[in-house]
Amino acid sequence: MPTATLTSKGQVTIPASVRKKLHLRAGDKVVFSLHGEHEVVLRPVTRGVDEVFGCLGRAAKGRKVSPEEMDEGIRRRMRDGR
Repeated sequence: MPTATLTSKGQVTIPASVRKKLHLRAGDKVVFSLHGEHEVVLRPVTRGVDEVFGCLGRAAKGRKVSPEEMDEGIRRRMRDGR
């Protein structure tokens, strides 16, 4: 089980294995939910479709992209908040 150390400023580095599993990158936001007295759940903040509608702009004519490239473009735009 991944562990982390709390700094004197109250900061914790999320272990790389957890960041990878949650698809977290620098600048992403997370939310902490308290469960009982001694348990916290960390979840990535997601945006609704209304918040990201139109953020991809127009497609370039004649340029074909794979579904994987589309997914990555969507993830990048949602993460960057544009």
